[in-house]
Amino acid sequence: MHTQPPRFWQPDITVATVVVHDGRLLCVEEQVNGALVINQPAGHLEPDESLIAAALRETREETGWNVRITHVVGFYQWKAGETGKHYLRVAFAAERLDEIADAVLDDGIVRALWLSPQELQAQASRHRSPLVWKVVADYLGGSRHPLTLVQQLP
Repeated sequence: MHTQPPRFWQPDITVATVVVHDGRLLCVEEQVNGALVINQPAGHLEPDESLIAAALRETREETGWNVRITHVVGFYQWKAGETGKHYLRVAFAAERLDEIADAVLDDGIVRALWLSPQELQAQASRHRSPLVWKVVADYLGGSRHPLTLVQQLP
């Protein structure tokens, strides 16, 4: 009898940041597969990078804003139907600090924009994934957890 070894599975790990100022959410418009979509500042964790450092970096690279991470919003698993890829997103809340003068945004990012929750929700058909609104809805519902939930050991 021939048995196959257990399948190794590893999700893509991403971070996202919810930044709210004057009731508006910091979002990005980006080109993905020929479509103009809306997302939070978000991206992949890089080798040897902490989750918090990744969230700070992605927010800066995609929006031109420096922020301070304040809380964990939540951890989200999602399987993209069109690709079958599995994602584990760690979402953080942050407060804006300062805008970087003449910032050059990541490839594919068209612009950063501030949207009200109603404006973001009204454009649900343009969200990059269902994670966009789920993270915001949880944040708006009060989901804020201490940063001590996220630990990186030396």
